[in-house]
Amino acid sequence: MDRHSLLVDGRRLALWSGELHPFRLPSPSLWRDVLQKMRAYGHNAVSVRLAWNQHSPAPGVYDFSGVRDLDLFLRTAAECALYVVLHPGPYIGADVDAGGLPGWLTTVGAGAGAADPAYLRHADEWLSRVNAVVARHQFTRGTGTVLLYRADTPERADLDHLRTRLRADGIEVPLLHAGAPLAWEEPERTRDAAEARRLHLARLARGSTLHNVHMAFGGTSWGWLPAPSAPSPTYDPTAAIDEARRPTDKLAPLHQLGHLLRHVPDFTRMTGAPAVRAADARLRVRHLANPDTGAHAYVVRNDSAADVTSTLPMGGTDVEVAVPARDAKLFATGLHLGAGRKLAHATVQPMLTMSVGRLDVAAFVGRAGEMAHVVLDCPNEPWPTRLDEEAAWAFDDGRLHVSVPLKEDRLTRVRVRSGETDRTLLLIVADDAASLRLWPYETPSGRVLVRGPELLREAALDGAVIRLTGDTVDERELEVWAPPGITDVTWNGEAVQSGLGRALSLMTVWPLPGAAGPELPALDGWRQRTENFESRPEYGDEGWTAADRRTSASTTPVPDGQPVLFADDYGFHYGDVWYRGRLTGAAGLESVSLSYSTGAHGLLMAWLDGEPLGTHRPGDGDDGDGKGTWTGTADLRLPAAVREALGERRGEDTAAVLSVLVRRTQHAQEDPRAARGLTAARFEGASPRVSWRIMGAAAADPVRGPLNNGGLYGERHGWHLPGYDDGGWEPVSSPSRGDRRQGVTWYRTGFRLDVPPEVDASVGLLLDDGPGRASRVQVFLNGWNLGEYVGGGAPHTFVLPNGVLRTRAAANTLALAVLSDGESAPGPGAVRLEALGSAAGGVPVEPVPSPGAR
Repeated sequence: MDRHSLLVDGRRLALWSGELHPFRLPSPSLWRDVLQKMRAYGHNAVSVRLAWNQHSPAPGVYDFSGVRDLDLFLRTAAECALYVVLHPGPYIGADVDAGGLPGWLTTVGAGAGAADPAYLRHADEWLSRVNAVVARHQFTRGTGTVLLYRADTPERADLDHLRTRLRADGIEVPLLHAGAPLAWEEPERTRDAAEARRLHLARLARGSTLHNVHMAFGGTSWGWLPAPSAPSPTYDPTAAIDEARRPTDKLAPLHQLGHLLRHVPDFTRMTGAPAVRAADARLRVRHLANPDTGAHAYVVRNDSAADVTSTLPMGGTDVEVAVPARDAKLFATGLHLGAGRKLAHATVQPMLTMSVGRLDVAAFVGRAGEMAHVVLDCPNEPWPTRLDEEAAWAFDDGRLHVSVPLKEDRLTRVRVRSGETDRTLLLIVADDAASLRLWPYETPSGRVLVRGPELLREAALDGAVIRLTGDTVDERELEVWAPPGITDVTWNGEAVQSGLGRALSLMTVWPLPGAAGPELPALDGWRQRTENFESRPEYGDEGWTAADRRTSASTTPVPDGQPVLFADDYGFHYGDVWYRGRLTGAAGLESVSLSYSTGAHGLLMAWLDGEPLGTHRPGDGDDGDGKGTWTGTADLRLPAAVREALGERRGEDTAAVLSVLVRRTQHAQEDPRAARGLTAARFEGASPRVSWRIMGAAAADPVRGPLNNGGLYGERHGWHLPGYDDGGWEPVSSPSRGDRRQGVTWYRTGFRLDVPPEVDASVGLLLDDGPGRASRVQVFLNGWNLGEYVGGGAPHTFVLPNGVLRTRAAANTLALAVLSDGESAPGPGAVRLEALGSAAGGVPVEPVPSPGAR
């Protein structure tokens, strides 16, 4: 690579990458679905982060199987014709627990930094395990598409160490780092289409040819994956492709710019050109030029609150342009459109130029409601043919002026011929919505262009047949431009009747069918069981870990005179933790003060001898530290009956039992070694001797991974798993029924779906607590922990990923673990399935292994 762009096989490449985190889509079949969509929407690369904590439940233990199969992901990306930009960390940020560092790293005396030898030893081991997979997928070896490798360190000494490490592991592709010829920028998230245009066009205006969309697909921070900074299980709700794998309103400008960079080679080397000013100073203009081709680009930005219409000098002509408020546009001049024709100027953005057989195609895009003007330099007077009624034209002084009023979801075509060449130019002008159904595709036998369906996944030329696969949501006509000799079309394996159209295309006689939404069952047949047996004084905790350490690996100081109570020091890194303190000499005890430290949405519940003392949340008078840690102190006064019972024990050695449940042990990205769980206990009215025991999550789920389970009794005993025998549980009409009580209540039910195999249906689970509720709900589908719902706020829809969700005439098990404070209404309120979208098409989906209770 040089300062202009990447050089791949001797050709300049403008990289248009979209970020996708495989660990946020726990269904390997759907990796192909999203990667195919990214390619169709113009991306030529996928940026991938790897979360160390997903692969390593313990020091020296690494798992790259199942939903963690990196080899499968890299093979799939190559099959989808996408380059890969890999970022394996070790630290990745990304609103992941501890920034992706494994929980066990907090206990081995390793600081999160390359200067720490202990950290470096474990980090090198992680990278070596990753590199063993990545090395065989490098583009430089001709066996894959891994093109770039991102470094996790800005320091020169650390960079030298990393480069040595990578070369020893056989990594040959260029290393992206601070100071590299082409810098990798981390663009901020954008809220809407206009903001996305401003951001990415601004990067183009700076001459960047290394672009990344963050995020192309956000996905789900399922289980205990999210960092405290993540507000909900949905990661980046502003992503171009949403959590349910549907296109969003923000996608159109990204689709257009991606195909521009991919199909208009002038943009692989654009450099700064002499300044150009619009007549209206509210428009800021950046002028670029390609010294090799003579093409010019003008990035025009309007940061004002009003729409602006102004003249702009382009190609020697003052052109009237309009830029909406807080938006941006790209204009171009001098683009070669084939057969001696050149773009003089246009008031709409170029999207692609390509040759299909003996046809040259140029597509331009703009906003619905605008008047598009496209002006072509033509050496001789052309013969235009209007193929759609909106177009008008005039020829004057060697220039063809084409005008098109842009209508919502409409595409206009103009055919241009002349006597000097046998090549025809097809001019296409579309609004944003119509551009999202325009699909260029490169096959080994030539380029094709498809118009009509909601998605084109693949195109293959087979003799006289073009075989297309893709998705339709509504009924859609299909138009195909293909190389000469192609006479027949198939769609998703079925022949479709077609004929030659006036645009020199194959047009289907009948529209492609759309897809109806699935029939979703009501969620009934619920069964309920309460737990928190750990709060009972007679509960047997002999197998629990004694919490009696005096020193900690945490950055949180250990209170003087108290044992270490931090959960991580005892190997409990994710989910809820239980404590049981045996208090000897507690007669006269009046109150208990429990200090604790959590991530966001933390919670503490306490009982003494089985009697609830109350529930406390950080924020009840306490603030976070600004680094992802919330601390709180629950001052809990003992009820009169409990104080009286303790007084009756005066002189006896019988111990009272203090039981404490703390949610949750989510680690901050900035300070992952800060304590989680209880930090101190103090007593008023008595000075009891206390011996503590702690219990958290059992061994990591060998299939679902270390971040799936926490330390609730039901999780430790398989209540969340399919096949668990809940026949003895109490039948209830809905999870919102039940007595008000402090503690944990589980709800289970089953449901079946029967979605036809030719339909890709996305289904969600809506939880809506409504007012007067403050529960915490952990959602399990077929044993997979899909995240936490925090009551008392807005409703949330959990996307149920196909594969984890059985959609083909199969049964599913839904389990909810509800933590209630005993004061607000119990249960999660409304719980129902929701249809999030359906398409005829999709990809084959293999069931994700979901082992049940033994």
